[in-house]
Amino acid sequence: MTQPSHDHFASTGAAGTRAAAPGDWRAHLLESAAAARQLLRESRRIAVLGIKTPESGQPAFYVPEYAQERGYEIVPVPVYYPEVTEILGERVYRTVAAVPGPVDIVNVFRRPRDIPAHVDDILAKRPRAVWFQLGIRNDEAAERFARAGISVVQDRCLLVDLRAI
Repeated sequence: MTQPSHDHFASTGAAGTRAAAPGDWRAHLLESAAAARQLLRESRRIAVLGIKTPESGQPAFYVPEYAQERGYEIVPVPVYYPEVTEILGERVYRTVAAVPGPVDIVNVFRRPRDIPAHVDDILAKRPRAVWFQLGIRNDEAAERFARAGISVVQDRCLLVDLRAI
């Protein structure tokens, strides 16, 4: 998987076509399946904010597990489980900003009302993209990320899009 630059997404959008006028922050809002899937093709490292443990049996565990099985590097950033130090065989970090090295996508498993508390942390890390899972939309947070040059996918299941590529 290749590592595109932030400039690539800013100028062309993840689908490779200009979604808005040059310099328009809306170009960072990836709304089509094609754009979301292109982002996945061009990404390698995914920090999962709100990841759960295997015992939960919830999508916040089995979606990143599937991504890991597909070859993505998963970086767990749980909100709960203060005693847990490892998930999916990977070291746990307590904030996105604490994750060492670059992050392609922050995959968010948080309720829309809980997202504002994480925006500054995510902005401090400057990931290439933020992906709000299926059923999760926060237009205010999405605009803040997009205005900072970070691509945003909202209300899409990472698992579904991974299976489609």
